[in-house]
Amino acid sequence: METGRSLPFARRRHLLGLLVGIPLAATTPAALRQGGERPAMKIGIIGAGNIGGTLARLWVKAGHRVMLSSRHPEQLTELARQLGPLANVGTPAEAAAFGDAVLVAIPYGSYPQLGRSLGGALAGKVVLDAGNPTSSRGPELADEVRANGIGATSRKYLGNPRLVRAFSNLGSGILAREANRPPPRLAMPILGDDREALDLASRLVSDAGFDPVVIGTLERAADTAMGGPLSGVQTTAAELRRRLGLN
Repeated sequence: METGRSLPFARRRHLLGLLVGIPLAATTPAALRQGGERPAMKIGIIGAGNIGGTLARLWVKAGHRVMLSSRHPEQLTELARQLGPLANVGTPAEAAAFGDAVLVAIPYGSYPQLGRSLGGALAGKVVLDAGNPTSSRGPELADEVRANGIGATSRKYLGNPRLVRAFSNLGSGILAREANRPPPRLAMPILGDDREALDLASRLVSDAGFDPVVIGTLERAADTAMGGPLSGVQTTAAELRRRLGLN
């Protein structure tokens, strides 16, 4: 055995497995991402349409496990098959329980119904909120958003999660086309009131192939909603920070 210098981590782990009679596979954490640099995460995806399906592909590519869900989970089995062994299918309640973080990407007018069906399942969970209210689909809810703000409204109907607004300012076609582009990558503005939730969301944004830029608290969440000043904006992180006066 080599002496005088430390062995590479993988070899040390292999030797330890031989010494205690444990196969190498059993000493290797199952939750290591590709390259082994950070643990993989479990992500519940409620609403696996254009946005949710696109992000599911990107997160699986990054080595994360996803659970796709909708009101009709049987319609998602083919997508899960295409994504491979890191993807499975469940109900929204199962996705909420499964995820270390949960993406909500359903029509905004369905938020009250989703919240009622989940009870308190999302309370305290890190939730990435990609929904946008429209007057044509849930006009009463759109009025409430205008009065109280989209951050407060989403948090109310989703059962008081640790909410981060993310992936709300760009369409699925742009997300699919621009993810993981050569540097400088496309900026993704995110907002939230919880520092740890923002850190986790930043990691998921980065793993999806974008550069996260925390632009403020949920008070300014309307900036990234449909029709807001950052809706549809495609720029780099450096340019976005410059434009918004962020350090």
